[in-house]
Amino acid sequence: MNIVKPRKLEKGDVIGIIAPASAPADFSRVGKAAAYFESFGYRVRVGKNASKKRGYLAGTDDERLDDLHSMFSDKDVKAIICARGGYGSGRLLRRIDYDLIGNNPKIFIGYSDITALQLAMFSKTGLVTFAGPMAAVDFYDEVDSYAEQKFWRMITEPKSLGLLQNKENSYSITRAADFSGILTGGNMALFCSLIGTEYMPAIKNPVLLLEDVGEVPYKIDRFLYQLEYSGILDSISALILGDFSDCSEKDSEKPSLSLNEVLEDYLSRFKFPVISDLDHGHIKANHIIPWGIGVKFDSSTGEICFSEAAVH
Repeated sequence: MNIVKPRKLEKGDVIGIIAPASAPADFSRVGKAAAYFESFGYRVRVGKNASKKRGYLAGTDDERLDDLHSMFSDKDVKAIICARGGYGSGRLLRRIDYDLIGNNPKIFIGYSDITALQLAMFSKTGLVTFAGPMAAVDFYDEVDSYAEQKFWRMITEPKSLGLLQNKENSYSITRAADFSGILTGGNMALFCSLIGTEYMPAIKNPVLLLEDVGEVPYKIDRFLYQLEYSGILDSISALILGDFSDCSEKDSEKPSLSLNEVLEDYLSRFKFPVISDLDHGHIKANHIIPWGIGVKFDSSTGEICFSEAAVH
């Protein structure tokens, strides 16, 4: 696969904001995020349909698709940041003009439900995209300094990115061994939803990075046996687990395994290294992650390092 890196963001460039999944609960957050980006010397263009609502969606499929296509068509727009995740990104995959995206590679940022779009874009065009902070979730209020630093460095500096570090605590390591590979993954539920489709990237021995939120242990169990039965867990060089917020059974009367017990039941059957508790996911200190970029792990130092730049 030919991997395509977007051009770095420079002061004065236009940042586009769209809502390809769900609508922000409070659209004023988009305006606050725009003011934040403008304070750093960028211009902002908001998708014409970004404020619309249709149930749990940010407007109709046509409207959300139109904003996505418009931003990739607009020669002035150099980066596209999703307002939020939620639901509905996967509904667009068959209708996306991947030739348009391939001919106009740009920085594309989001996480959670946006995983579906990112996997499809990489599968169809080789475009490196970014799982990172979103406009109406992370940039409308006080921005976490750690996430902010990683965010701007990732999309503005065309050089090797160095260590993939946590804000404070160290990540956990199981079966420490050197590994390297191309990063793929995203939200676990969305990643699993695309298994067996043409939108799942074909990467040899990738490093799989997964996170999720609000999924009780029996649902994580389902995702894990789908990953196992599909052969994905047989093909990866390593597994990195980000944050799994609010993933415990709420009903104290309902029998349940813990999240760690479910993970151990599956991962103990495999020999690949496992890195846990990475600062990535539905958290304020959310380390932006570039999909399609090489990473390597040195077992002698216990450090994960990006092998290359994510932009040019």
